[in-house]
Amino acid sequence: MNHPDIRPATAGDLPAVLGLVHELAVYEQEPDAVEATEADFAAVLFPTDGEPRAFCHVAESGEGGSRRVVGMALWFLTFSTWTGRHGIHLEDLYVEPEHRGSGLGKALLTNLADICRARGYRRLEWKVLRWNAPSIAFYESLGARPQVEWETYRLDGASLEQ
Repeated sequence: MNHPDIRPATAGDLPAVLGLVHELAVYEQEPDAVEATEADFAAVLFPTDGEPRAFCHVAESGEGGSRRVVGMALWFLTFSTWTGRHGIHLEDLYVEPEHRGSGLGKALLTNLADICRARGYRRLEWKVLRWNAPSIAFYESLGARPQVEWETYRLDGASLEQ
């Protein structure tokens, strides 16, 4: 089902997408954590050599020439050895606070679910901070369930360098 306010991001959307990433960092109580630049996003979303390694859909609001990006879903492909198929990992879903409850967040997720179905992908997965009760309630209202038997591990910084 196509939603009229959801579309693939274009290179011209990168300032808005990066702005939303900064807003998300503030919401997640990490206001200084964003290191990414528009050039970083351009290199993975719209590379000049080869295929994109990440993808982004945006949600717009407004009428005519006053339409603007107010939400985004940034994602990449995964692969399951158990299913032998790709899936989507949703890295970030964000809708500006004044547009929450408008259906745009659900439309972004529905768009990704449609991509999964159309391409034969078997999973649409994402992570959510344990304290983020509003988002957890929203995801569970859509039928999503936590995968509590798995723990996420990460190497970064000095540990990754070693």
